[in-house]
Amino acid sequence: MDYRRLGRAGMKVSAVSLGAWLTYGGSVEDDTAAQCIHSAIEHGVNFIDCADAYAGGHAEEVVGRIIKDYTRTDLVLSSKLYWPMSENVNDRGLSRKHIMESIDKTLKRFGTDYIDIYFCHRYDAETPVEEVVRAMDDLVHQGKVLYWGTSVWSAAQIEDAVGTARQYNCYLPQVEQPRYN
Repeated sequence: MDYRRLGRAGMKVSAVSLGAWLTYGGSVEDDTAAQCIHSAIEHGVNFIDCADAYAGGHAEEVVGRIIKDYTRTDLVLSSKLYWPMSENVNDRGLSRKHIMESIDKTLKRFGTDYIDIYFCHRYDAETPVEEVVRAMDDLVHQGKVLYWGTSVWSAAQIEDAVGTARQYNCYLPQVEQPRYN
């Protein structure tokens, strides 16, 4: 397996990652998910990508149960937030409230005290970029997230986030996960 640096960060991720979208906790049985994850790790995959919205959080629970078989520091675990998780108007988007509450739920579902990468799953036009950047910076400072990134953001939106992070001396987003990754 080839390993590559994550953006400009020093952390290395496998060239092939294992994603849980439309699979674990939904259309794929838990036993099959376990076989897939075990096989991927045995073949050198160290990067497992998930999101809180995948199967309403169940995908994170499934992955969390399976990765308990491994040394946590050997894996690169990512998740995303943005999509509604309930009918609550604040349980969606990238407000500071949603970011802070979502990470704790994600960590509980994964059964870990940190994730390696936390993605903002979409751009949130209703939340100021400064609020998003500062909240993600706080998660890094708290040790709940090692790196943060964006998913399906435009170049201009990423540039705005990077500029804002630099302006306020915050951790920069390290990676963009485009629609076809």
